[in-house]
Amino acid sequence: MAENLALPSPSDRTKKEGTKSLILTLGMLTLLSAVVGGGFGLSIVSSIEKRVEEKYNALPQQPIEKSAYTGDVTLKKLAPVVTNLAGSETDWVRLEASIVYKGGIEFNPDVVAAEARQDVLAYLRTVSLAQIQGPSGLLHVREDLNERAKIRSNGLVQELVLETLVVQ
Repeated sequence: MAENLALPSPSDRTKKEGTKSLILTLGMLTLLSAVVGGGFGLSIVSSIEKRVEEKYNALPQQPIEKSAYTGDVTLKKLAPVVTNLAGSETDWVRLEASIVYKGGIEFNPDVVAAEARQDVLAYLRTVSLAQIQGPSGLLHVREDLNERAKIRSNGLVQELVLETLVVQ
């Protein structure tokens, strides 16, 4: 019986204590690195915020320009226009737009919207794919459609706003 109650050898104790101290050291280093990293991150964020605020305050303050759409203006969405482009049976275009008009004027906006949609359809059937490619092509389409909408409505429509233009 005395043989089973033998005390652990000193090498077992040092291994257990070494393992405990290693785990404790690693835990302390992890905690220390988390604190240092968090502090560093907070200092970087505050310095970036300072620089952004300094640059914003250094910018010259420009007066706010009045919008052309003040007062009683209304937006009327047109039904989507789907048609093929000129000179091609395979190139199709879908355009969604809205008209902007003054709300206090006596006229029927549904009629004006239908006429504007007809004009958009007629115009898109005369345009080729090369004419609407790129930003300058889109700008020309927008300007042409705006002009047509203003002429068709006798100046009641302020602008025709292109919402989407998809070409397949």
